[in-house]
Amino acid sequence: MLKVAVLGASGRMGRAVLECIAETDDLQISGAITETSDPAIGKDVGQSIGLPTVGVPLTDDRAQGLHDAHVAIDFTLPTATLANVRACVENGTALVIGTTGLEEKHLNAIAEASRDIPLVYARNMSVGINVFMNLVGRAAKTLGPDYDVEITEAHHRNKVDAPSGTALALGEAVAKAQNRELDEVAIHGRHGQIGPRVPGTIGFSVIRGGNIVGDHTVLFVAPEETIEMSHHAVDRKCFARGALKAARWVAGQAPGLYSMADVLELNTTNDRNIA
Repeated sequence: MLKVAVLGASGRMGRAVLECIAETDDLQISGAITETSDPAIGKDVGQSIGLPTVGVPLTDDRAQGLHDAHVAIDFTLPTATLANVRACVENGTALVIGTTGLEEKHLNAIAEASRDIPLVYARNMSVGINVFMNLVGRAAKTLGPDYDVEITEAHHRNKVDAPSGTALALGEAVAKAQNRELDEVAIHGRHGQIGPRVPGTIGFSVIRGGNIVGDHTVLFVAPEETIEMSHHAVDRKCFARGALKAARWVAGQAPGLYSMADVLELNTTNDRNIA
């Protein structure tokens, strides 16, 4: 039985992960870590997801929550990432990170930690979106620069980062497939820009509203035809189930930094660069 600790256990994604663990026969909730201000601290985590008690209290003590865990799953906020990574290294716990909006200091800490523990980091844990990224990269390589590329993403009104990490990863998949650097070709909105589209650029458009879980569309546009590739997440459990797949996989790996492409054996480098 693989013992799993959940960081961010009271958040929307943390609850989804806990619910999915409860549906499995091979995974066990061994720890549930939440923020210090959570009024549910001390209560059995089963109560938080509407299930019978599981004998695991919610805690804000990372050491306590990670004590028996083989692997931890982190869906929190960037402000908690450094402490979460540090705690997993100190406890020797394999780690899966699905937190979005990370900055260079967080990515550097993740890379450093991977020298000591096996660690999977991905901007999006959905199995479907990672297959989608792979297909987008392959399409970009085949189609080449004659097709203009536009990426549109839509999320719920409370999402804090824009464009989404997934949209940026899709842009990186396109850029790398065509031997370019995303920073050099990305266009984020066109307000105030006068003149025709600059050849070779990758455009990003962002929508925020309601309870949209996550929609991503990539357009390859030529004068004679348009190819539209889309992925629509309809339930956060798609991210949770992907994280559990990553947890099962990473628990048996040597220390190192891995991606969902490694977990899914997609044989691509499109998702490997975390920067």
